Amino acid sequence: MASQPDICIRGAGIVGRSLALLLARERLHVALVDAPKTAAGPDVRAYSLNGAAKRMLQDLRCWPDSPENTNNPAVTPVHQMQVFGDQGGQLSFGASEQGVAELNWMVDVPVLEARLAAAVQFQPLIEVVQAPVAAPLTVVCEGRASQTRAELEVTFDIQHYEQHAVATRLQCALPHGGVARQWFGFGQGPGLSPGLSQPQAEIVALLPLGGVGGHEVALVWSVHPARAQHLMALDAAAFTQALGTACGLALGPMTLSAERAVWPLQLARASRWTGPVPGLPHQSFALAGDAAHALHPLAGQGLNVGLADVAELVKVIRGKEFWRPLNDLRLLRRYERARQADVQAMGLVTDSLQRLFAQTGPVWPTLRNWGLTGFDRAGPLKRWMTRQAMGADAAPNPHPL
Repeated sequence: MASQPDICIRGAGIVGRSLALLLARERLHVALVDAPKTAAGPDVRAYSLNGAAKRMLQDLRCWPDSPENTNNPAVTPVHQMQVFGDQGGQLSFGASEQGVAELNWMVDVPVLEARLAAAVQFQPLIEVVQAPVAAPLTVVCEGRASQTRAELEVTFDIQHYEQHAVATRLQCALPHGGVARQWFGFGQGPGLSPGLSQPQAEIVALLPLGGVGGHEVALVWSVHPARAQHLMALDAAAFTQALGTACGLALGPMTLSAERAVWPLQLARASRWTGPVPGLPHQSFALAGDAAHALHPLAGQGLNVGLADVAELVKVIRGKEFWRPLNDLRLLRRYERARQADVQAMGLVTDSLQRLFAQTGPVWPTLRNWGLTGFDRAGPLKRWMTRQAMGADAAPNPHPL
């Protein structure tokens, strides 16, 4: 590297690359650390992105919705979400209620990552490096298992859920109709509770893929760790049979179209998001994305929250006083204060829902299903919550065209 960069970004995922591209637009020299990755399991990820995230990626010309890609579209619009409780309670969010065409979009992760990687290659102010380099500001976007966060002596306060996520993709007999479906309930059927004395709370999410009229869905099935181990060991036919029981065959018979993956679920937040780099004067750090926080996937807001971190950090840097350096801690705390409240609120919502539907006492099913139905009828509150999840009230693009 010919000269010291202005900012070093550790982590070249969606959050890290988006941040690098936006900072380069501010005429900042960015070193993007894209370290070699170890072999991992199958990549079956598909993210739900809201309007704010879509606007950012469109602004970067990285939104992976191409007219020529009609045979296997990477973006699927979601115009309705249906939520089902364990005793008949239902909740429905519709795009038409908000006066829009879509609530959000399901986006295929590998395609989005490829778009961002290509954009990085064509940005002369971004240099991709294999190892971290010194810079006035280091932004850590390495994910929840960040090693750099530990080196910076930042603790990651973790609340482990007694649940693992089992994820895969499936082909369904019936079209998904652009509807995201989610069931809160308790396990049923063979292999329900291996080693357990009673049924455990489960959340089944079937998320539409393959474009309008598609028959493919992404599955995120949050179950007890013992149940997850059992589901991973089943053959394909037994697995889809168990899933069909859990979702009532809402989309007809299903067949696996991808390998299965599993990971533990947690609610986590870094003790601080900014600060000085220990032992290195004139260098500071900021955390963004999963390096700063982790949420339960039941609300599908993980990447949206991470990209909102990106937008806020770029906004703070762009608006800094001309005399204030990038490593100024007062400057970085503006970002930290702005984002921590929003992330804490989202964490509270997801954690409360998870806990509510995990209760097994006799009175709880009636209470929570009454709450679902009541919320469905609470017009103004429901509309406000929907707009928050859609990103409809978010700030404009950090660098509009």
